[in-house]
Amino acid sequence: MTDINPILLYTSVGIAGFITGLGKGGLGGMIGALLTTSMALVLPINIVIGLMLPIFIIGDIFAVSFHWGNWNKRLIISLIPGAVAGVTLGTYVINNISTSALRTGLGIIVLIFIVFRLVERKVAAHIKYQAKAWHALLAGSLTGFTSALAHAGGPPIAIFLLMNDLAPGVFVATAALFFFILNLIKVPYYLSIGLFDFPLLLKVAWLMPVIPLGAYFGKSLTKRVNKVVFERILLVLLAISALLLLFKD
Repeated sequence: MTDINPILLYTSVGIAGFITGLGKGGLGGMIGALLTTSMALVLPINIVIGLMLPIFIIGDIFAVSFHWGNWNKRLIISLIPGAVAGVTLGTYVINNISTSALRTGLGIIVLIFIVFRLVERKVAAHIKYQAKAWHALLAGSLTGFTSALAHAGGPPIAIFLLMNDLAPGVFVATAALFFFILNLIKVPYYLSIGLFDFPLLLKVAWLMPVIPLGAYFGKSLTKRVNKVVFERILLVLLAISALLLLFKD
């Protein structure tokens, strides 16, 4: 098991679990990228990637349950082949680059994520969209790749779903189920390259109840919080974390 300061470990995982719950409860899809980036500032990046995946999967269960049955099954099915291809490539990259290069790559991906997030609705609004089969393949591949590397797959899928002109409830439900499936797809890949530190995961398992606590708290806050302001704050925090990661010794 990796030697990590217990106080730092429990504090980081506890906060990450609760904030993951907030995001899955309805407070934003950028939280995964923010958590991965910020935790990589204090813990080894390869440990963070493997540690965060079970946390996200537990959060996904609540996100899917909150929006059960409202998704567009056809779009989800169309995205899965690309997602598998993207995760395959992302896992190959993780397994063949150094820890410092992976940390730098994470910072760059998150900065790209921020740019995507800033323009996704403008892009969708100014494009006269005509669906093509390769659009789902491209969106799924980009999402799978960035999600495998940094748990930051939100923008490509958001743009794709926005251009398909889904009702808000269908949009959220479709994204929730797709990311649940995507995170499950990543499990055997991460297992194959040894990203899961099982003694470490067992050590922090007692903190997992904070995830549903955060999910229900996040669900109750969705009607009270200004989501535009909240997302802008997250973008600023993301940018700061990414830049710190890029310039970390």
